[in-house]
Amino acid sequence: MRFFYNSVTIAIVIISFPFLVVAQTSTNGSNANAISTAVPFLTISPDSRSGALGDAGVAISPDVNANYWNPSKLAFIESDNSFSLSYSPWLRNLVPDISLSYLSYAHKLDDRNAIGLSLRYFNIGTIALTDGSGNSLGSFTPSEFSIDGSFARKFGENFSLGLTLRYIHSNLSNGSASTPNQGEKPGNAVAADVSAYYKNPTQEFGTDALFAFGVDISNIGSKISYSDNGPSYFLPTNLKVGIANTWYVDNSNDVTFAFDVNKLLVPTDPGSDVSVPAGIFQSFSDSPLSEEFKEIYYSAGLEYKYDQALALRAGYYYENPSKGGRNYLTLGVGFKYQEFGFDFAYLAASQANSPLSNTLRFTLSANFGGTK
Repeated sequence: MRFFYNSVTIAIVIISFPFLVVAQTSTNGSNANAISTAVPFLTISPDSRSGALGDAGVAISPDVNANYWNPSKLAFIESDNSFSLSYSPWLRNLVPDISLSYLSYAHKLDDRNAIGLSLRYFNIGTIALTDGSGNSLGSFTPSEFSIDGSFARKFGENFSLGLTLRYIHSNLSNGSASTPNQGEKPGNAVAADVSAYYKNPTQEFGTDALFAFGVDISNIGSKISYSDNGPSYFLPTNLKVGIANTWYVDNSNDVTFAFDVNKLLVPTDPGSDVSVPAGIFQSFSDSPLSEEFKEIYYSAGLEYKYDQALALRAGYYYENPSKGGRNYLTLGVGFKYQEFGFDFAYLAASQANSPLSNTLRFTLSANFGGTK
């Protein structure tokens, strides 16, 4: 058990801003300049493959973790049944017991249709509670989770659409450390994602190639509140647009370049009292144009595969210093043996003393039922 209230780097502000782990850092690793939303854990990349590609994933080749990146890609998965389990110790430079776990499943219904299910669980660690006099009030483990269900369908041989429904639960206060009449409670919300994926087999530089484009708008949903009469906060509605280009050098070697851009579709002012649809449209014009461009963040990654059994990956993630400041290099490796796969990612943050520095991700996956 640990006492966080006096920490100079990270604290859970239960009464006023229950959705933030603040002082200098939000739970997704951004600094205090970032646009504020509730449940920022929904924006943390959960799996090791994309985690090693600088968090690029919306257009890379389909796998079971498309449930997070772009559910429309599930229509193109090859195995009848795919499973994946990912785990990442999080913000370990600040707090030793925060972690993100992610379980993903995909099932091919037929040649054109697929479904997906996923569970994301964010453990914020154990907090030792005290009153104003330092007397112990016990301990509490705040946590958040989301449960997703997705459906994807092909339209033709190279295009698909996807729809996801999501339930979100955020329990950041047990009420014992706050004013009794505030009516603190866990926050609950529902949301939806819409997504699309297009691929085009082609020839480039004298070799077979595949160009892919993906788009995903995630977390379009209700606001979330942590008290009976308190304010409601925007979910991290997010627009992801990306491309991926794969060159098949020969029968054993291929190289993929991926590039994503992201923008939060919420008002720059977290106190803006507008509806969710109004907030989405307002997000493109509530700041000067130069500031709007600063709110876009970028992911780029390179993946080399040998014989579909070994993968080497590297990437870079950039977020403007005035809008969150996450800048880091990522590296990773993947192995596949028969139906099973293992992927590992390492995050090397570029800024000194970054809370994200040396972050690790681990993913185990399996594919069963043959291929379609």
